[in-house]
Amino acid sequence: MTVTEKLAHAAERKAFETMLDSLIRKSRTQDVGKVADDLVSMVQKIHSSVWEPETFAMLHKIANDPNSKWAHYAERLLRECDPYLLRTFLTAAAYEGGFRGFQQARANSEKYDCNIPWIVLMDPTSACNMRCAGCWAAEYGYKQNLTFEEMDRVLTEGAALGTHACLFTGGEPLMRKADIFRLCEKHRDIAFHAFTNGTLIDQAFCDELKRVGNFIVSVSIEGFEDANDGRRGAGHFEKALAAMDLMHKNRIPFGVSICYTSKNYRVVTSDEFLDLLISKGCYFAWYFHYMPVGMGAATDLLLTPEQRAYMKDRVREIRGLTGGKEIFAIDFQNDGEFTHGCIAGGKLYCHINAAGDVEPCVFIHYSGANIREKSFLECLRQPLFLEYRKGQPFNDNLLRPCPMLENPECLPEMVKRAGAHSTDLEAPESAEHLCDKCHAYAACWKPEAEKLWAEEGHEV
Repeated sequence: MTVTEKLAHAAERKAFETMLDSLIRKSRTQDVGKVADDLVSMVQKIHSSVWEPETFAMLHKIANDPNSKWAHYAERLLRECDPYLLRTFLTAAAYEGGFRGFQQARANSEKYDCNIPWIVLMDPTSACNMRCAGCWAAEYGYKQNLTFEEMDRVLTEGAALGTHACLFTGGEPLMRKADIFRLCEKHRDIAFHAFTNGTLIDQAFCDELKRVGNFIVSVSIEGFEDANDGRRGAGHFEKALAAMDLMHKNRIPFGVSICYTSKNYRVVTSDEFLDLLISKGCYFAWYFHYMPVGMGAATDLLLTPEQRAYMKDRVREIRGLTGGKEIFAIDFQNDGEFTHGCIAGGKLYCHINAAGDVEPCVFIHYSGANIREKSFLECLRQPLFLEYRKGQPFNDNLLRPCPMLENPECLPEMVKRAGAHSTDLEAPESAEHLCDKCHAYAACWKPEAEKLWAEEGHEV
């Protein structure tokens, strides 16, 4: 950036922080609608191209209706969370990442003719103290680690391109929590998040979260005790709830990560389960469709068309403007129509495993580039990522977004054309073998997806 650009950036960021401070302060004693509306107006004025006009109109409507569901949600967030952590994280995530960084990434995407991600996922380590059925990381083994210097370089190069959000996966990322906090200290313009089993969350960890401010976590959980511990091991449910209680006590916002399967999809979207999460202080939920990744992956955990259709409708009901629950739910598979299909291959995110291989997706373990050999930009311009860019969206029906799960004929061809290799750290699996497990699922889902797509007014 030039000196003028740096000054403009600093002034803009300061204005955003001042608005947030005012919003948080006033929320303690009065209705925050006016300040929230001003904040939306400021974002709309400076970064109008980030969202559609309809999105800004919806945010204005929420801000001006103190009795709405999401106004209550925002009030709870503002009043119950540590103010420094909230301001610091939202400045990094919303301003640096969601507004300024997103525009910067789009500009660089055109400049370099490749996808530039909004988010980078990294595995600090392949080590984990648990082994859960259906977890992509469970196949990785325990011996690989990214060094602090490697992660630091990726974040520095990524931020220069517009990537201002980093999600840590694994393995269990908190086994490297000391290095993660060092990264949080150094990269103040990046929002950090970790998917964790929660067993390493203690008071010292909570103190560090509040100190750095730009790092929050999601605790992985799969339902009530029987269902959860059946997949994650005896005792995990109580440990996960204890971690939530501790973060809630410390006024730390957090979410949950849920892998939904044919066995648990009803439970993890039930009113009773969501009420439990909200009572523990949870603010958001990531729902991940089970993927049959790995040589021995079970296919009976894949959902039937009717079960998946239920998930689509139920998650949208949960997060609707009215009804549902005061928790923000994201469905990694069924929300494809809101992201214009598959977001992998650097379109919105990419994944770096603990050996440094840059993969298009956390579920797609193939690559032709490694950060130990190339710059982050060079890795984003690898042939497999360019295949993703050329093929996205992989289906005009955005309820069928994935080149593996719903369009299993696509991935093997892309891997072959790109000359990519398997990066599974435990047992290499060919793209053909992986996608063979998805053909029956894709064929069954196709007519249901077409029916649902047509019901929403789209051409089939």
